[in-house]
Amino acid sequence: MKITLLAFDYDIEKSLRQRSLQERGAVQKFIDSEVIRRMDPYTPFRDGDLKSAPIKQTSIGSGLIVQQTPYARRWYNNWAKFNGAPTRGNKWFEKMKVSHKESILRGAAAICGGRAKWNL
Repeated sequence: MKITLLAFDYDIEKSLRQRSLQERGAVQKFIDSEVIRRMDPYTPFRDGDLKSAPIKQTSIGSGLIVQQTPYARRWYNNWAKFNGAPTRGNKWFEKMKVSHKESILRGAAAICGGRAKWNL
């Protein structure tokens, strides 16, 4: 019995670059900016500090959306009656995801040349 193994070189970094999937690549920048843009109508608004926080504090492409205000955690986790409720209110990221996850995935897939799957 004869077994022949073929070796091939596979450069994963090159593959990620070709599809813009590397760190701080075009796909991650698109996802970050779309999440911030689409989260805006769901974010509680009184004087605008919480609403404008991700634009000022997030490094687009990092994969981390930052909303660091003295009251952000309290308003995200605790129910309260907000102006613009029920659209604006607590858990605004989760509310945005329910409505816009598919379109964000479709956009990211289009950038990298792939297809989006909805069962994630």
